[in-house]
Amino acid sequence: MRGVKRVVLVLITLVVMVGVLAFVLENQQSAALSFLGWTTPQAPISIFITLALLVGMIIGPLVGLAFRLNRSPRSKRLAP
Repeated sequence: MRGVKRVVLVLITLVVMVGVLAFVLENQQSAALSFLGWTTPQAPISIFITLALLVGMIIGPLVGLAFRLNRSPRSKRLAP
């Protein structure tokens, strides 16, 4: 059974890697982002999208953790 799980995990990993590679190769157009007067250097669009994904993957769980930690003391105080 472990062998089957390992093969499935390897296949899923390969499919994701091929998808990421196809995404990067299809989005090679250069672009510069402007935000509040600050402009980035020219870079492929795939870099900006990948960075946004990674930042979201880091910030999302941190915000969820902050809400969970903030909610815990209130529920203990309200309990009789």
